[in-house]
Amino acid sequence: MTLKIAKLAWAVAAGLCLSLPAAASELVMFERAGCGWCVRFNAEIAPIYAKTDEGRALPLRRVDLGRPLPADLAGIDPGAFTPTFVVVDQGREIGRIRGYPGDAFFFGLLGRIMNATSGAPARS
Repeated sequence: MTLKIAKLAWAVAAGLCLSLPAAASELVMFERAGCGWCVRFNAEIAPIYAKTDEGRALPLRRVDLGRPLPADLAGIDPGAFTPTFVVVDQGREIGRIRGYPGDAFFFGLLGRIMNATSGAPARS
């Protein structure tokens, strides 16, 4: 009887491990107070971003450079310019967009990063 309970417990534990989601990918926006291009992004892209395919695949996470960096982003260089957008997957940088190129180019650059198949990060 004890062996059956142990096997059942192991099967349940294994099933739970398999059903846990992998660490999610995200689009990290490094910004700071007084950033005019951040204001423009907020007006042109931010209101619709979560409704796009890109926004569903890479939820937007904002990081204020006037505050300490979150511990999980310690290995990611925020860069000197704002905004800087970094695609992060499981704590690893996949690609980045330096600055905000306007609504006409933002999604194209982000799509290029998302479609990249090489191991090297795509940078703009």
